[in-house]
Amino acid sequence: MTATYDSLGVVGLPAPISELAARSWDAVIVGGGHNGLTAAAYLAMAGKSVLVLEARERLGGACTLETPFADERFLVSPCAYLVGLLHPRVIEELDLERFGYRTFTADPNQWTPFEDGTSLFQWQDSSRTAAAVKEIAPNDVDGFMAYEALFERIRDRLRSGPRGDVWLGDSPDHAALEELFVDDVQAAEVIFGASIADVIDNHVKDERLKAALHGQGVIGTFAGPHDPGTAWVHAHHSLSMIGGWGFVEGGMGRVSFCIADSARESGAVIAAGAPVAEIIPGQGVRLVGGELINAKAVISNADPVQTSSLLMSASGTAFQSKVDSWAITSPVVKLNCALSQLPTFTASPNDPTIFKAQVEIARSIDLTQSACDAARAGIAQPEWCELYFQTPYDSSVAPPGMHTMSVFAQYVPYELAQGTWDTRREEIGDGVLDAIARFAPNIHECVIERQVLGPPDVEEKVGLTGGHIFQGEILPEQMWDQRFSARTGIDGVYLCGAATHPGGSVMGVNGRNAAMAVLADLK
Repeated sequence: MTATYDSLGVVGLPAPISELAARSWDAVIVGGGHNGLTAAAYLAMAGKSVLVLEARERLGGACTLETPFADERFLVSPCAYLVGLLHPRVIEELDLERFGYRTFTADPNQWTPFEDGTSLFQWQDSSRTAAAVKEIAPNDVDGFMAYEALFERIRDRLRSGPRGDVWLGDSPDHAALEELFVDDVQAAEVIFGASIADVIDNHVKDERLKAALHGQGVIGTFAGPHDPGTAWVHAHHSLSMIGGWGFVEGGMGRVSFCIADSARESGAVIAAGAPVAEIIPGQGVRLVGGELINAKAVISNADPVQTSSLLMSASGTAFQSKVDSWAITSPVVKLNCALSQLPTFTASPNDPTIFKAQVEIARSIDLTQSACDAARAGIAQPEWCELYFQTPYDSSVAPPGMHTMSVFAQYVPYELAQGTWDTRREEIGDGVLDAIARFAPNIHECVIERQVLGPPDVEEKVGLTGGHIFQGEILPEQMWDQRFSARTGIDGVYLCGAATHPGGSVMGVNGRNAAMAVLADLK
């Protein structure tokens, strides 16, 4: 069996569709994103017959690898950049390291340049972070470290506290979470609705520190730092149990490809270029070509809106009502670049260490909030950005001496008040580079080629409604028992994507939870 990475996820059909349709399957997975592949792997390991149907020619969904530039030695994961929340059980139980999964922990984990020419490193070693804070804001060291400790407490209580790991299985409800944090008012406020701006203001006074910290409360979220619930967004991204965020050797899409190889070794059958037209509860799925594939269970890796569309009139009142109220519009523009050289940041022109960090581009909490408000009015205003440079850790993703840069930028609207994404895509891409150029003036000259993906582009390219990589907002009102369950309440139909508990990012546990639900129900 050829490793999925060797073909960059383009696996084709394992047999003619007519042969696949002639079989009856225990489970059909609709969509070959990383969670769908994870569900397939667990079901196959349990001895179930499993067929994965991916509409595109390439596996991985938002977590894949492509060669979008003229020089195909540049490897790009178009929508997913770092791994940090992948569940350790998924890594271990699917034996991903045996299939080539290796990571480089980002250390420093963040570097932020400021407009006054100073900058801040944040390290894996908290004592080094404290020393870095002391250099620019000595009166804020204790508050900064207390802020970090707050989110560490939340992680420890949720992932290894009295209830064990709350990511596994069904979500705790509001009352259970209140009980879990009854002795920690600060943590409870983060979980149930505080803004990231308020939490930061309660800990530090220096405006530069506020600029460095607030972006983690809005990343991937159509909300500004003053908006309620954004503190939870940071908490969600702080729940890593694998030592923090890091780069995957060979590119982020390799996570999906390793999971696919594990699934196939266990007996799962994976078909790419096989779009599903309809989910038929209690029976299976019908392909675009009209073929009926029978299955006891259908597990959809598609987002809830897409799943509802596939269910047609069979979606059911309760499920459809939740879909209709689901917030799923992204404010993110993705910019993936091939670089001739690394840019020069004026705050630290001769320090290569900065490129090993996630580089934060931010000026102030208020400017980020204003950009969010502008996007709500249909105006693209990419003010806050996070930059990722893989090549300082892993030169395999670019030609010798060259580099890649991926940018997660906010805020942009799905629908522009003036013009369209087709007419203004490159202009908005220029705006992202202009935001970076405030701190790295030569960034435009470093870019050989670029790929600009606005929310409609991600929707069309990956199939994610609203271009939302988390399949819906991860603000408190759409988390925990307010997120979708793996069980839809529709006969034989399940969800396994990021819209399910415990939320979005490359986690794998959503797929594991769905597989466990199916296995319990098929007994």
